Order: sequence, then C-alpha cells, then structure tokens
Amino acid sequence: MTSVDVREADKRVADTLAELRKKLATVSSTKAKPVVPQNQRTVTVAASEQADKEMLPIPAPLAQIMPGGGLARGSVVAVDGARSVLVAIIAEITAAGGYVAVVGLPHLSLHAVEEMGGDLSHVAVVAGRDDPGGFDPGRSAAHFDPVEVAAVLLDGLDLVVVGLGGVSVPPSRARAVMARARAKGSTLMVTDGRWSGVQATLTAQVADYRHLPFRAAGHGRISGMSLAVQARGRGTRTSETRIDVVHNDGRVRLVAAPMVGAESLAAVADATPAAGGLTIAVAN
Repeated sequence: MTSVDVREADKRVADTLAELRKKLATVSSTKAKPVVPQNQRTVTVAASEQADKEMLPIPAPLAQIMPGGGLARGSVVAVDGARSVLVAIIAEITAAGGYVAVVGLPHLSLHAVEEMGGDLSHVAVVAGRDDPGGFDPGRSAAHFDPVEVAAVLLDGLDLVVVGLGGVSVPPSRARAVMARARAKGSTLMVTDGRWSGVQATLTAQVADYRHLPFRAAGHGRISGMSLAVQARGRGTRTSETRIDVVHNDGRVRLVAAPMVGAESLAAVADATPAAGGLTIAVAN
C-alpha cells in the first residue's frame, strides 16, 4: 500500500466517523426516555454510580442468570456461541424503544431480529468492508476498525454490538473504550474475539433440536431448539440454564426450558409448526 493509498484510507475513515457523529447527534436529540425493564424497582444511587445500576431489558431467562440480574448500562459484556442469544437481546431492547448498533457483523440475521419482535428502525448496521475482520487493533486507519466505530457509537445509543473478527484488543485500548461506555451509560457487547476486563461473559451452545411431526429424534421439520447457556461475571460463579427457542403468539421467543418428561414430550407432539418455518440463528 502506497502513501497515497494510506492518505485516501485515512480520509475515508475520517469522513465515515464524521457522518456517524452527525447522525448520532440527531438520534440523541430525539431519543425517548431511557429504556428500562418493566417492573424494575426504583432505587436511589449516587450520580457517579447511576449508569452502572440501570438495566437494559433482556429476555427473562437470560436476566435470571446474568450477574447483577440483568444487562447493566455502562458495562462491557462478551457473548460467544449460538447467535440466538445475541439476536434476542437486540430484539428485546429495540422492541422496548431502545437503539442498537451492530458493527462488523455483516452476517447477523436481521430477519431473525424481526421475528423475535425487534424494531429494525432502531437498529443501525455498520458492516465494514469486504474483510470486516481484517483490522489492526492498534488503530491502523488503513483498515476498517470496528473498535473505533463502536467507540463513536457509544455516544447516544443504548447498546453497541461489535464483532472483533477473531483478534485480541490491547488492554490499554480496551480500558479506554470501557471508560467511555461507563461515562455515556451505553452498553458494549463484544463477540468473535478477546476483550480483557469484561464485566460478564455469556456463552450459548445448541443442546438439541425439536422436530415436527414428533416421531423420533432427528426426524421431521425443525420447530425449535434448546440452548445450554452459561453466564459468568468477574469474581462470581458460573450460572447455567437451559433455554428453548420457540415460536409463540406470532413471534420467536426465548423461554425457560421445561423439565424433560412425558408431559413435555406430549406437548411437543401436539404443537403446530410456525407458518413459514423458523429462522434459527446458530452460527458461532
């Protein structure tokens, strides 16, 4: 790459960031009151601690195992494994009126977000270049840098999701972005890479699939799946749960998995598959 190419790349990055800042200023000026889960208890905290105490709305089965009982504003959370968990969180926040940005994840299914009840008009997507993972975590301006874009987007949005493309972000840079997230009261969710100092890690793996008509395991149409989900915070024990991805009341939901037994098998056998099938976000 010549010096001319580098200068042109610098200018494109600067123009992109300037445009993002301009759009964020518009969003911030028209944004509704902060989005919080329903039935949340009101507590009085010091102003310096307020951003850490407020929670973003997430599916109830996830909130039950998350450290602190939910997804705290101003925190940084790592998410790994099955994408259904990430999709469900985006859907829950946008359905409640919050704003979410997705950076460096061009293959994340927005259709799945919509099926889970999300509001796509509240989702901003910055897919990056053709090689979204090929960036220099040391702030090389000649490549698409999702960390820098995410840092800008923290100013004005409720949740910023960033795909790291398999790289490890230097601790010094991670600390700077985390400090910005705390100051802005925006939550940063990282995936596909290493980020030191995260407050919590959420991991989901596909445990099994459900099929209709119910005859035998592995036969019939896919009607849903079960996830084995783990959540771990700094200095806390790992919490685990089993969550079902089901189609219910016209949308796809995450629900706590029932006990496996004759009654639950009969319920599966009597269920009706969703019209048009079920979009399942599985990719790791």
